[in-house]
Amino acid sequence: MNVRQMIEEKGSAVVTCAPDISLKEAAVSLAQHRIGAVVIVENERIQGILSERDIVSAVASHGIGALDRPAASFMTRRVITCRLDHNTDELMEMMTNERFRHVPVEEDGRLVGIVSIGDVVKRRIAEVQREAESIREYVMHG
Repeated sequence: MNVRQMIEEKGSAVVTCAPDISLKEAAVSLAQHRIGAVVIVENERIQGILSERDIVSAVASHGIGALDRPAASFMTRRVITCRLDHNTDELMEMMTNERFRHVPVEEDGRLVGIVSIGDVVKRRIAEVQREAESIREYVMHG
């Protein structure tokens, strides 16, 4: 399975925020949408990604006052993206090596989706189950 198939199944909606949104507003957006990261976008270009982990780290380092500062102050600026033609194995390797749980999907410089580690694991489990069922069928019916 590739990223294109994942996006077709789960949808291409991505929650984005402007860089100047407050950290608190970004946290509220995460909670409202029940997601773990928002992509920070300005002029239709990815500027960074802000995860739950970034918010916790900001509050731990800077205290409660961090919540009033711009999300851009705490976002991860070096955003690793993937393309629609990346496969599940490539994506798992990328997420493991880079230690990211969310990877925006970019095509022709445009943000076209986002994939989480949960999406990847869900698809991989489905693939393994399909393979096991195919083997069962082959063994049972030769």
